[in-house]
Amino acid sequence: MNKAEIVTRIAQGTGLTKVETEAVVEGFIASIVEAMQRGDHIELRGFGTFKLKTRAPRIARNPRTGASVSVPQSFTPTFKASRDLRLGISKGFNKL
Repeated sequence: MNKAEIVTRIAQGTGLTKVETEAVVEGFIASIVEAMQRGDHIELRGFGTFKLKTRAPRIARNPRTGASVSVPQSFTPTFKASRDLRLGISKGFNKL
């Protein structure tokens, strides 16, 4: 499912237009991105949590030349599904 399909499904369920729904979805995504840029922890009860994982700086090797390369510290977004989401998905698979 892509963003356009999500917008369509939400618009049908709420009675909002697709344009209005797209603005809401875009605002939701922008809010999550901004919060993660600040280093905030985002928790959506019944869905999951978004966090930033810090990767320490390290020395790597270029596989082609064998030369050492310094890799700086980086941040990676992570998502952990809630128990409710995991159980809801597993129940759905049992119906197949």
